[in-house]
Amino acid sequence: MENQFFIDSEFLSQEALEKKHRLETDPSSRKDHMEYLPDMEVIDSDVMEKVMTAMEEYDYSGYTAVDVRRALQHETCSVEDFKALLSPAAEPFLEMMAQKARRETSKHFGNTVYLFTPLYIANYCENYCVYCGFNCYNHIHRMKLTGEQIEHEMKVIADSGMEEILILTGESKSQSDVKYIGEAVKLARKYFRMVGLEVYPMNTEDYAYLHDCGADYVTVFQETYDTKKYETLHLMGHKRVWPYRFNAQERALRGGMRGVAFSALLGLSDFRKDALATALHVYYLQRKYPHAEMSLSCPRLRPIINNDKINPLDVGERQLCQILCAYRLFLPFAGITVSSRESAQFRNGIVKIAATKVSAGVSTGIGDHESKYTGRDDGESKGDEQFEIEDGRSFERMYEDMSGEGLQPVLNDYIYV
Repeated sequence: MENQFFIDSEFLSQEALEKKHRLETDPSSRKDHMEYLPDMEVIDSDVMEKVMTAMEEYDYSGYTAVDVRRALQHETCSVEDFKALLSPAAEPFLEMMAQKARRETSKHFGNTVYLFTPLYIANYCENYCVYCGFNCYNHIHRMKLTGEQIEHEMKVIADSGMEEILILTGESKSQSDVKYIGEAVKLARKYFRMVGLEVYPMNTEDYAYLHDCGADYVTVFQETYDTKKYETLHLMGHKRVWPYRFNAQERALRGGMRGVAFSALLGLSDFRKDALATALHVYYLQRKYPHAEMSLSCPRLRPIINNDKINPLDVGERQLCQILCAYRLFLPFAGITVSSRESAQFRNGIVKIAATKVSAGVSTGIGDHESKYTGRDDGESKGDEQFEIEDGRSFERMYEDMSGEGLQPVLNDYIYV
């Protein structure tokens, strides 16, 4: 991110600047992050309690090489085995974990790898999250695509051969309301066989409406399951309410969505505990909704200008690989997506071991697929991006590279009849 993206006094009114600094420095000025707002649906579910109890009790320093060997010898991976595989004691066993994960992936997914692309249709946001490029105090070019612009972007993407799209917005109900998102979904159904959403958390009835519009699945990043750390990172907006975000996937399933996806942003807090909580979130919902399709991703925090306010915890590639292998062994039927935040070399390798899905032709900006996919610039202004990506390969290049690795690229795994 460039310095210009981060607002300072020259861009803020004195009143706004004072409010921003008050939120940053005075915890008492911030709303209770565990308390629901009046418009937020509360559901009766015990999943959050189970996940948080297990995470809080997890002491990964207590596991030994004996525990890891035992876990790798078991035909199925229990919760206790998974905890051992996430621990530092498992790091010397990464090669063994990778070999076993590769066998497990091949057993359930063959040599396939699924390709999709994200489409950001708006970058307005009402949250103050200190690590995000879209946060409401950042000085970026805001943009919201019209229906005509959305359809044009979708046609450009579909003409490349892509059959699955993930629609994203910033978290602003006023700028990107449910009806606006629903109209985008209806347009997507004209061009794509699979339509996913990564938008702000909603109530069950809103998810039901979007499902009726044609949405197949919903992705929600919990960011971190560490509630204390979460409070210091999300200072204002609906996103500040941690439990409402936690239960978003379950509300989506109750609203009829076929699938849901989960993720923590590794590096915001203790990545081993966040990885445990993410997987257990899937594990308990799988047992509660056995018909649903579930997947995980595990993006690492990208460097940003105010890293000093976040105090990120570094996650190396070997540690990321360890998490992905542990995910595969613990959740053999779950999809695993590897973000374009990672390098092409890493993604090429991990899809042969544990991952099943990768994004291609990625842009995190607004309205720039015309130039990205065709090389033509329509001359219209573009909305700024949310974060920088590492792997910018086009769909065609990704397809060729995956085929060259001996994998079978898959563009769609579901047919409506």
